[in-house]
Amino acid sequence: MMRKKRKRGASHGPCRSYSHEPDTAPAPPPSPELTRPAWTGMGLRAAPSCAAAAASAAAAGAEQRRRPQLCPPPLALLLLLLLSLGLLHAGDCQQPAQCRIQKCTTDFVSLTSHLNSAVDGFDSEFCKALRAYAGCTQRTSKACRGNLVYHSAVLGISDLMSQRNCSKDGPTSSTNPEVTHDPCNYHSHAGAREHRGGDLNPPSYLFCGLFGDPHLRTFKDHFQTCKVEGAWPLIDNNYLSVQVTNVPVVPGSSATATNKITIIFKAHRECTEQKVYQAVTDDLPAAFVDGSTSGGAGDPRSLLIVERESGRSVEMHARYIGTTVFVRQLGRYLTLAIRMPEALAMSYEESQDLQLCVNGCPLSERIDDGQGQVSAILGPSTPHTSLAPAWPGYTLEAASAQCHERMPVKDIYFQSCVFDLLTTGDANFTAAAHSALGDVEALHPRRERWHIFPSGSQGVPHGGGPGAVALGLPCLILVVFL
Repeated sequence: MMRKKRKRGASHGPCRSYSHEPDTAPAPPPSPELTRPAWTGMGLRAAPSCAAAAASAAAAGAEQRRRPQLCPPPLALLLLLLLSLGLLHAGDCQQPAQCRIQKCTTDFVSLTSHLNSAVDGFDSEFCKALRAYAGCTQRTSKACRGNLVYHSAVLGISDLMSQRNCSKDGPTSSTNPEVTHDPCNYHSHAGAREHRGGDLNPPSYLFCGLFGDPHLRTFKDHFQTCKVEGAWPLIDNNYLSVQVTNVPVVPGSSATATNKITIIFKAHRECTEQKVYQAVTDDLPAAFVDGSTSGGAGDPRSLLIVERESGRSVEMHARYIGTTVFVRQLGRYLTLAIRMPEALAMSYEESQDLQLCVNGCPLSERIDDGQGQVSAILGPSTPHTSLAPAWPGYTLEAASAQCHERMPVKDIYFQSCVFDLLTTGDANFTAAAHSALGDVEALHPRRERWHIFPSGSQGVPHGGGPGAVALGLPCLILVVFL
């Protein structure tokens, strides 16, 4: 029995070829790019573009159709099907999840920037914020693998929780201002307004300080030495009024210093009734004039007085307007420092424009060169013989040495200290200048602006060298006594 010869290539057994072209068509050689092992491309780029992926898939499909096929294993078919479905579901090559560690950090800063360690309840609120921070980092951990900022944040959170004795389990602060809205917490409702406006940055704060003869640092970081004898408004806006009274320090001198401070916290809806605080020399109370130490209801209170040193240092914390005030007595005179949100500090009527913290001292009341450079007023060819100390007991060298012991950075605070010693001979003004700089470091929101140098120099006074200091301060003192 003769067997009929089977034509070669006509059949492939039980499995048919998937080619739609004649079997006799020769298959073109595969592209080198398509036959390259997959691992050889690793590290060349993080992920192929969508177009490249589609092109590769199409080319592979065409090649697959042109070449005779063996029976694909069921698992291979399943994987191919799943891959195809995955690509279709992903659309145009879905991007990998984005690392959101920056958002986590921004939320943490927003939750803690208004907190003050001097106020009761600080540890509880800080721990809540830390736990929220930790939870946020956990949720984005997969997308942040290999991100150094992420790993640094995780280590930092662990260290802070250990330092503050925070438990890992407990309540957390919500990063949604709408949820945590508190009408008597300025940071809370300010954050809610900014969230609605699409701005996730915390509110900005301003600093103002007054100390010494007196020396004024305005909300704009302008530094001035003024006379301003009598009562003058430092702040007078829709939320807060601060008035100081200055008296002559030395008979025959135009230099003055503060011996009375009056602060009025204005009534604010349901948060607090009006509260008045008044301090005078040798009477620095830890209570408002009505005898109370707080304002408003609830816990923590909307307004609170904290005594740091009996008869010497008092702090006032007004949560409802995000404001902190420091009042101190050093020697016979008072100093003041305040931090307040910019939006509130600049909320005042046209009739309230006389505010030393806002606009500085009037030109007629300044005893410096208008730039806060108490060492920069040089007389025309002032002879060295006229450089006698203005007050017995202090030479320029002695005053500089004493101030340098407390303030190693020779900035405007150092120069103010020297000026005050030469003008008054009162060593308490050294402590006042040092304390004022400490208040700046505690309350001023921008570290890079803590120190102010005359004419923008880095510790070198206007004039270019030691001669400017030697001539400038005594010449200014002569101006003061004229």
